Amino acid sequence: MTKYIYIKMLVPTEKLIKKAILNHKRGKIFFPSNFVKFGSSTAIRQALIRLEEKGILVRLAQGIYLYPKEHKQLGLLYPSLEEIALAISKRDKARIIPTGIQALNKLGLSTQVPMNLVYLTDGSPRTVKIKNNTIKYKIASPKILSAKSETNILVIQALREIGQKNLDGNQLEKIKNILKTVDKDLIKHDMKLAPVWISKIMEEILKNKE
Repeated sequence: MTKYIYIKMLVPTEKLIKKAILNHKRGKIFFPSNFVKFGSSTAIRQALIRLEEKGILVRLAQGIYLYPKEHKQLGLLYPSLEEIALAISKRDKARIIPTGIQALNKLGLSTQVPMNLVYLTDGSPRTVKIKNNTIKYKIASPKILSAKSETNILVIQALREIGQKNLDGNQLEKIKNILKTVDKDLIKHDMKLAPVWISKIMEEILKNKE
């Protein structure tokens, strides 16, 4: 009798969640928190498991689901690690800053695509495992989060990754060309947040703008 009541309670939750999912375009990432109005945490969890078993959802990681796009030749299409990271930060209403190779890649300073991503965040520190890859969130200092330009933040993180001793003339020239596109007032503000050697590079660009 208890089992019958339990299943009966789950069915409406599953139907409501399924309807909500189908109202979105394929490729959408979902979390259990998207469905809190449809039932208890247990009911939602069980409904998501059922929808995964029926092929409507794909489980990317614990508590992270995908309503997948499908390609005739390629089959199911999965989001990039960056897309998953952005979806998590949006859910948590947290700011994130790319670091390391990803910062270099986003600025066009490297063609290498990182297998694992590391972000600075004002949200909770954690590591999310996606198959053989990871997304790591590390606590960011309030100082770096006060930067006003996304480009400046990426430049600072990219230069940190390269290192002062390893920075060559070609990389420096590319960095300078990137900074030339940034408003001088933003550079003036954000250079104060960078290590001294990076701040000097930004200051040089600033002088050329004046």
